[in-house]
Amino acid sequence: MNVLIIGSGGREHSLVQKLNQHHHDVHVAPGNDGMEEAVVVDIPETEFERLALYAKEQQIDWTIIGPENPLSGGIVDVFREKGLKVFGPDEAAARIEGSKRFAKRLMKEYEIPTADYEAFTDVEEAHAFIDEKGAPIVVKADGLAAGKGVVVAATVEEAKTAVSGMLEGNRFGSAGHEVVIEEFLDGKEFSLMAFVDGEHVYPMMPARDHKRAFDGDKGPNTGGMGAFAPVPDLAEEKVRFAVDEILFPVAKAMQEEGRPFQGILYAGLIETKRGVEVIEFNARFGDPETQVVLPLLKNDLIQVIEDLTNDRDPHLQWKDEACVGVVLASSGYPGSYEKGNLLPAHRATSGFFAYAGVKKVDGAFTGNGGRVLMAGATGASHEEARRTVYQELKPFAGSTDFFFRTDIAKDI
Repeated sequence: MNVLIIGSGGREHSLVQKLNQHHHDVHVAPGNDGMEEAVVVDIPETEFERLALYAKEQQIDWTIIGPENPLSGGIVDVFREKGLKVFGPDEAAARIEGSKRFAKRLMKEYEIPTADYEAFTDVEEAHAFIDEKGAPIVVKADGLAAGKGVVVAATVEEAKTAVSGMLEGNRFGSAGHEVVIEEFLDGKEFSLMAFVDGEHVYPMMPARDHKRAFDGDKGPNTGGMGAFAPVPDLAEEKVRFAVDEILFPVAKAMQEEGRPFQGILYAGLIETKRGVEVIEFNARFGDPETQVVLPLLKNDLIQVIEDLTNDRDPHLQWKDEACVGVVLASSGYPGSYEKGNLLPAHRATSGFFAYAGVKKVDGAFTGNGGRVLMAGATGASHEEARRTVYQELKPFAGSTDFFFRTDIAKDI
């Protein structure tokens, strides 16, 4: 089939690689210079009309939306109005990611387990709430902030600074004009994505990502510095609970709200003393989880989407293997960083590279984003996959322009 992927990051490259394995003709917009398996189309992901016109002209069979911003902006609505087949939630359903307050209200109303919370637009009221609750406490920008709008504050002062930065300092623009403050949940996190169409829910393999920038889960939160799947210390009954008591109920709740969900529902979950609870929902494939989950899926992705949207069970099948991925990032990320630094010569031997923030200059890759690429590998065990990944990353060891964590999937 002719397939168009919208997006430009590592998640989208992973989608390209997966579709390429099953011999589809893949286009990606705007893509990046590392996506050599696809036709890279120079149309920004925000230009919905141009993208839809391209899909019509190229007789695209399916368009798959990667990032959250076009989904929240209504790209699916535009494509559907033009009679184009597109996989992803419409603007109304994408609100489950686009507004933290909406998601928390939904969970509270439909009794889906999550942290207690309050939402604020007034700094003094937010500060008073923080004084009342104490620390640790979590401050979230209500809107989309590229995975950086969450502050896990260890002290009351840190929480107040985060609130002031969002509500007064315009730290995240309009995304931070309202904040959600919620109780800190302690436990092990995991991610569970599912193919969803209305109340039909088909869960994928669980994964775990590492959000902190540095080894030992130190440093600031990032969009993700690495991931692995499956999650060996996650009991099967916890996964069943997550599917039965979280994914199915939220899909039903979205139906009842008049916002039926079609696409990928991502649940960021945590095992607490009370049981499995929701940290957040996303309305699309996770990044970097997609890069370690899709390599383990045996099915053709288009077959899954065709079955799902035609009311058929896609019968998901998984390899009896593990996958580990480690992100290479620009020095300074998630803060300010330089673009244009030359990447050392590298080539995938036993693993793979999913490219994100790269640009080719005179035939060589340069850094063009915070997260530059992910090195990944599958193996009979996590340790085998991990050894392969770090072998692939050897050319980057000791670089002053780029860095990566050395403890992804260690001691799990």
